Amino acid sequence: MTDTLDLAASPGRPPAGTDAPDRSRWLALVVIAVAQLMVVLDASIVNIALPSAQRALHISTSERQWVITAYTLTFGGFLLLGGRIADYVGRKRMFLIGLIGFASSSALGGAALNGPMLFASRALQGTFAAILAPAALSLITVTFTEVHERAKAFGVYGAVSGGGAAIGLVMGGVLTEYASWRWCLLVNVPIAVLTAVAASAIVRESKAPGNTSYDIPGTLTVTAGLAALVYGFTTAAQDGWSSTTTVGFLGVAVVLLAAFVVIELRTDHPLLPLRVVLDRNRGGSYLASFLVGSGMMGMFLFLTFYFQGTLGYSALRSGFAFLPFSAGIIVAATVSSRILPRVGPRPLMAAGFGAAAVGMAWLSQVGVHTAYLTHVLPAEAFLSLGLGLAFVPMGSTALLGVGHHDAGVASALVNTSQQIGGSLGTALLNTVAASATAAYLASHALSPATVAAAQVHGFTLGFWIAAACLATAAAAALVVVRASRTDLHALSAIAVPAAG
Repeated sequence: MTDTLDLAASPGRPPAGTDAPDRSRWLALVVIAVAQLMVVLDASIVNIALPSAQRALHISTSERQWVITAYTLTFGGFLLLGGRIADYVGRKRMFLIGLIGFASSSALGGAALNGPMLFASRALQGTFAAILAPAALSLITVTFTEVHERAKAFGVYGAVSGGGAAIGLVMGGVLTEYASWRWCLLVNVPIAVLTAVAASAIVRESKAPGNTSYDIPGTLTVTAGLAALVYGFTTAAQDGWSSTTTVGFLGVAVVLLAAFVVIELRTDHPLLPLRVVLDRNRGGSYLASFLVGSGMMGMFLFLTFYFQGTLGYSALRSGFAFLPFSAGIIVAATVSSRILPRVGPRPLMAAGFGAAAVGMAWLSQVGVHTAYLTHVLPAEAFLSLGLGLAFVPMGSTALLGVGHHDAGVASALVNTSQQIGGSLGTALLNTVAASATAAYLASHALSPATVAAAQVHGFTLGFWIAAACLATAAAAALVVVRASRTDLHALSAIAVPAAG
């Protein structure tokens, strides 16, 4: 089906052929934002609680990484399918199913009796998050059709997406310190249930018109390929890049993802229409999202260990040390949403990612006895303000000009690129940091001071690589993205039916 444009529609008026703007759309945005926050923070909330969970459930050191990777594997692996299902079955319907499933799997994790039960619940959480996240973003796309309103809506979404990981670390510290590590999972239950009740009354249903066939071969190959890729990078952090397991899974991933591309080129009803990613503006946005995810998840990992292992912070104090990061994201995203319609996405993305790269490079200067106020806090400020400035135009550009039929899968790609980037980046940076630490210890006399210096040496090298990822994201925005403010106004004129 060919998507239509009403070029005569004014920026303040709904385009011809659409229903009047939903009067409850801002309440719907609140509901969607709460759900997105829950999904984003759940990727980080267990980080600070992980040592307590490991002791309580007698999880071995080699197995504890599955508390994190079980979530990221299923989340990244099933996002494309989740986006396409939301397009076809109904975005509101899948949004509600995702919320209830997320609540149920969170309750299972909170009641876990052993490690495998916790790992399984985290995998289920990731699966339902892969249904929930693309439905949430595509609901924003079809609910807000006027350019200024859409910019504000993406401002809220960008603030939630950018600050959610840091908020999760704060919540994880508070809940672990004063309640139990189990509440890092159980807290999702009342939030998800209440959000589902509100969504059923406020959010409007929409679905893609026309053909609704599923690409089963494409679904199987891309999901298995992404899972193998994430797993291969994860095992590299433990077993090394030359291990049989790592090489085997990475090889399988290459074969499966290549097969996926061939399938998508030949099938009549592709899971991922290549027109979605081959568009220069959208492709640049997805590339930037991947690179940002690669750098940022490593930053959270290293800073958490730096706070607790090097500076001796408690779990609670470590969580609160990330608060300025969350505040900066929210402030900058609010400003970005207001100026985006006037300046366009390209300068905001380039400047924002550039500032974030400066902040990450600043972090690479920390030492064993570095003061938080003079080194970490200024770096957090550059990072958060830069990312908040860039997230809003990145989200808008990722959906620029996409057909209504592809809104869900385009939304899923925003999350997929960031999630896969985060998983691969964490594995890569952790491997590099561990190798650097081991090399430092081998070349220095062993002592407590040497051990501390070696760990910080590994962290700083990881920060440098993360800074390079962010700098590359800035370059991608500057070179690849060509969208202007005029394109954003044209986007608001796309005729989007409110119900399928």
